[in-house]
Amino acid sequence: MNTQAAPSARYSRGAVILHWLIAVLIVLNFVFAFMAEDKPREEALAIMANHKAIGILILLFTVLRVVWRLTHRPPAPLADLKPWELALSRVVHFLLYLFMLAVPLGGWATHSAWSGGQPVNLFGLIDWPGLPFAASKTLGETFGEMHEVGAFSMAALVVLHIAGALKHRIVDRNPDTLRRISIGA
Repeated sequence: MNTQAAPSARYSRGAVILHWLIAVLIVLNFVFAFMAEDKPREEALAIMANHKAIGILILLFTVLRVVWRLTHRPPAPLADLKPWELALSRVVHFLLYLFMLAVPLGGWATHSAWSGGQPVNLFGLIDWPGLPFAASKTLGETFGEMHEVGAFSMAALVVLHIAGALKHRIVDRNPDTLRRISIGA
């Protein structure tokens, strides 16, 4: 059920805030994952604790974003899009949503399999329950590999998403492309 009668020229304020909040959290989580790579164990565990907490936030905000998207009509596609651009845009957006759900779920499953279902501590504030898995190195490694492959696949989609936006703004000289999703406009 859509709450707006007709699409506007811009995404709703809620959609814009969730878009940029999730984007910043995803970038931050990549930074934390790379930072932890060559650190001593205790330091890496502390960094990864933040990575896990942010991953849960990404999952929650993405679920909220999907609900928002289902209840708030987005703006109509730009009129100057070629059919193949519109089709590619729809596929990329769908896959981005899929990976924004699957990657944090994979990370949560990885943590749960390694820890035997222990909760994820969210910044010392609350414990997010672990998934009900018995401790399993094999399952943890499997979920971990899926999580990593999913994360890099999502990164490739993000690059494609940004490239598309920049192509429309710079090559096609369409200022509406970025204006529709900007915070201050």
